[in-house]
Amino acid sequence: MKKSFVTLLFLLPLISFGQFTFKLNPLNIAGLPGLQSYSFAQIDGKIILIGGRLDGLHQRQPFASFAAASNNTTIYMIEPSTGKIWNSALSALPTGLQEQLQSTNMQYFQHHDTLILVGGYGYSATAGNHITFPNVTTVSVSGLANAIEKGESIAPFFKQIINQNLAVTGGHLEMLNDTLILVGGNRFDGRYNPMGNPTYTQHYTNEVKRFVLTESAGTISVSHYQTWYDSLELHRRDYNLTPAIFDTNELGFTAWSGVFRYDVDLPYLNSVDIKNNGPIAQHSFEQKLNQYHTANLTIYDSENKELNTVFFGGIGQYYYSNGTLVRNDSVPFVKTISRIKRNASGVMEESAMSLEMPGYLGASAEMVLNSNIPQYANRVIKWNELNGDSVSLGYIVGGINSTKANIFFINNGTQSSASSTLYEVVLVKDASTGLTPLRKTGFNLQAYPNPTGNKVYLEPIPEATDEILLSNLKGEVLTGYTINSLTGALDLSELSQGIYLLRVKTQMGLQQLKLVKN
Repeated sequence: MKKSFVTLLFLLPLISFGQFTFKLNPLNIAGLPGLQSYSFAQIDGKIILIGGRLDGLHQRQPFASFAAASNNTTIYMIEPSTGKIWNSALSALPTGLQEQLQSTNMQYFQHHDTLILVGGYGYSATAGNHITFPNVTTVSVSGLANAIEKGESIAPFFKQIINQNLAVTGGHLEMLNDTLILVGGNRFDGRYNPMGNPTYTQHYTNEVKRFVLTESAGTISVSHYQTWYDSLELHRRDYNLTPAIFDTNELGFTAWSGVFRYDVDLPYLNSVDIKNNGPIAQHSFEQKLNQYHTANLTIYDSENKELNTVFFGGIGQYYYSNGTLVRNDSVPFVKTISRIKRNASGVMEESAMSLEMPGYLGASAEMVLNSNIPQYANRVIKWNELNGDSVSLGYIVGGINSTKANIFFINNGTQSSASSTLYEVVLVKDASTGLTPLRKTGFNLQAYPNPTGNKVYLEPIPEATDEILLSNLKGEVLTGYTINSLTGALDLSELSQGIYLLRVKTQMGLQQLKLVKN
């Protein structure tokens, strides 16, 4: 990534806004190693941790990056309320299970008593290489917890199959209308190499994969496999997928930011809503804070129809320094805790909270919600049913702990580590919470004539510094198209008849138009 940074020359004042803030109470559990990019399940106040890595940010040197020596080869079970910890080695499992369950960035989802694990990236001795695992594994959570606590065999509580369609890492697994959805991510096979040398192959899914997982006669199987494809909007990994409640009380999810854009190694700024009828890109809002996968939670005020999504630390292209919003294209670690409010009309506003993380923490961490707090089926917290002025919402567990903001280009493995500290997240109702809102002014881009023949004109005319992208409805980007700087004309003479999408990003915002060529 680029090392340059730009300070934005305006100061946004702190204002009284919002209804809550947080307290972060550290908790250390003896015997728990640092973990990041893991998967987890919950049962009876206990948290089961599977996979992930024991080191910090991956190194740039291919021989050192994602080294098998730092794989997590143990299943840990912790009880935060008592500080108790149990563990069981993966070595007791068959080879296929051992290899997948010590991988990093598996997609996971707990459905009642079943934990579902999909994909993940790591070293496979069987393949003799680093791979994205083409496996789906189910875990009986109660059976596993009981076996770990009693020191008994854990093998009977796992089932695994191979499915090449689900060889994915860096995405998210959720359930929408009783159907599992695997959103975004990529397939990465071979050794990581930031110089682009041919030591690996990488393919973004550009999809929301939908499928049903069933069990019959002790065997699991995948059925009803379908996809929603969009190479422009779903080309993202290592992002945040958060639960949402939309204006019609429809439950769904929102994919935020993520990496990497086609044109430059920077995060996407727009979001994509995942609803029952498919993904819907949002271009009227840009997320500038907390853009990499990090601990998060979502709270819904049903009386005011207000959805609040909170991101804890991680990595961001923008952050505040002494009250000034700074753009840093190195995309460093940040201490920012940000909040995005979506009102009843769907309008979003992003704010930085006055509270910050206690260090460069949060990236590749998870927020483990207190299962006893009132929440919707997709884990949105019910604000109107929270009792008391102070409520424990759960724990931020693990993640990367960096010693500095920018370490990527100097990283030799000593500049960061995996965090072993749990942070209890306590919500404090506070009507005078100080937030710094990021205000934006929109713009009204128009195209005429539309439908058109060989030429369409844009108003206002984009400037040379604006980002312009033309794609077909499959999301495939069409190269070589520029806007005439004097007339605002876009020549479509080489395109066949059909519908196309034009995306224009200016300093005032971002907008997408549908163009119809006759």
